[in-house]
Amino acid sequence: MKVKCPECDGDINVPDDAVLGEIVSCPDCGQEFEIHKIQGSHVELKPAEVEGEDWGE
Repeated sequence: MKVKCPECDGDINVPDDAVLGEIVSCPDCGQEFEIHKIQGSHVELKPAEVEGEDWGE
């Protein structure tokens, strides 16, 4: 299924077997999104949170 990118309005391919929390990226702008909600054929995305390296500090 395809979802519109919230950043650039490009098409993001979401696998049919996608699960909540899965990360998908936009092939046009490269932004990564987390699958936030799945309701039938409707998928909601939110920006993926990037965790920085923790070097034991």
